[in-house]
Order: sequence, then C-alpha cells, then structure tokens
Amino acid sequence: MSSPPTENGAAETPSQPDEPRSLRIEDWLTVVIMALLALITFANVLVRYFTSSSFAWTEEISVFLMILLAMVAGSAAVARNAHIRIEYFAEGGSALRRKRLARFGTLMVALLFAVIAALSVRVVWDDYRFEETSPGIGVPQWWYSMWLPICSALITLRALQLFLRQGRPGAFVDEEKAP
Repeated sequence: MSSPPTENGAAETPSQPDEPRSLRIEDWLTVVIMALLALITFANVLVRYFTSSSFAWTEEISVFLMILLAMVAGSAAVARNAHIRIEYFAEGGSALRRKRLARFGTLMVALLFAVIAALSVRVVWDDYRFEETSPGIGVPQWWYSMWLPICSALITLRALQLFLRQGRPGAFVDEEKAP
C-alpha cells in the first residue's frame, strides 16, 4: 500500500510511527560532520597537489570527526532501534518473548553506554589534570576526549527513550496475539 499523494502529487514517504522527531538533530549533525570531513580532505588534496606538502592538522581533525560521526550515528541507530542483533533470536518465538528480548537488549545498550560515560569522565579529567596535548597540533587533549562521555550519555538517554517506547501497548506487530 503506497502513501497518499501530497498537494504536489508526490507520494509522501511514511516514517516509522515510533521514531522520535528529535532525530533530526542526529541527522543534521551527521550531514555537517560528513561535509566537514569532505572539505578538510579536499583542501588537503588540493594543497598536496599544488605544493607537494600537506596540512598537518587534517589527519588529527579527521580522526576526531570520524569518531564523533560514529557516536552520533550510533545514537541515531539506537533511537531508531537499528542496532546490531542476532535475528535468529530476536525474530523467533512469541511476540511476548520478542518484546522482552528487545527490551532487555535495549537496557543492556543503555547500561553499556552509561558505564562508558561514567568511566570516560575519568579519562577527560586525567587529560585536563595532566595537561595532555594532542600529538598533531598540540591543543589540549580534553577538547577531543570530552565528547566521549557527552555522546555516551546521550546514547544512554536515547536507549532509555527506546525502552519506554518498546513498553507501550502495540509496540510489537502481533503483540495482541501474545498470551
């Protein structure tokens, strides 16, 4: 069944009913980070081509942006319930079993990222306290490491949001058939 056409005649793309509207943040951050990566890399290629040298800072910034991109995309994957699972176990059995397994998996994701957030605060504190600097351009290392606990805490919140959405009645297709 296709979506009804909009005023201009184009079919509207259906979104998942339980997908939060706030995912636009992650989607826009992904676009911005990818654009920055492309611009930095393109600028470095041009400089190398025309001058036979390169910008020293591009590798350090690119690695940081790729890690940040993975964390932002991970947050979107958790919010969309698209994280990795073993389909044999996740899709088998009764609706009640699938719901319980999905909610257990979501709680484990929340717990994992809560632990990462808590432990990585210590890393940031050590970087700040010992005045560590980045190897490439010599900026304070905590400028980079502070994003790990922040993003991990946000992923934890996204997992808890998903857990609550999974607990609502009708969250699973054939839930009404469950004993």
